[in-house]
Amino acid sequence: MKLDDRDRRILKMLQEDCRISNADLAEAVGMSSSALWRRVRALEEAGVIERYGAIVSAPAMGLGFEALVHVQLTRHDPEKLVEFIRAVETSPLVQECYATTGQADYHLRVLAPDLEAYNRFLEEFLFRLPAVASAQTNVVLRTIKRDRPLVP
Repeated sequence: MKLDDRDRRILKMLQEDCRISNADLAEAVGMSSSALWRRVRALEEAGVIERYGAIVSAPAMGLGFEALVHVQLTRHDPEKLVEFIRAVETSPLVQECYATTGQADYHLRVLAPDLEAYNRFLEEFLFRLPAVASAQTNVVLRTIKRDRPLVP
């Protein structure tokens, strides 16, 4: 789907406030409500809009410890790799996981209540996965930029 300027304005506004009413969004981009609804629906169906959601404060949820974990695998055995991926996908502490190039094979963003809970995550979860050779932790001291809208 090729995006025009109006689509970009719609996307920018929805990223800033996905709860904006259809009427307010239509007025802001200069369209009728029905035309806007069709445009947004087309963006959803094309996969441009993946989902809508709320950004929840981790500390308010009791998750005051954040770390980036760089994981190296023992070897790329397909069965162990699938087991690693499934385990990471099901862990409530792992917020994000990226397969990357470079020294580490995977990078995880982990949220835990505290250092003790994070240590349990390492000992009772991550280091028990057969594919994991090592992990390096970078503790997040302060978040500088997060969840910024894409500027289409």
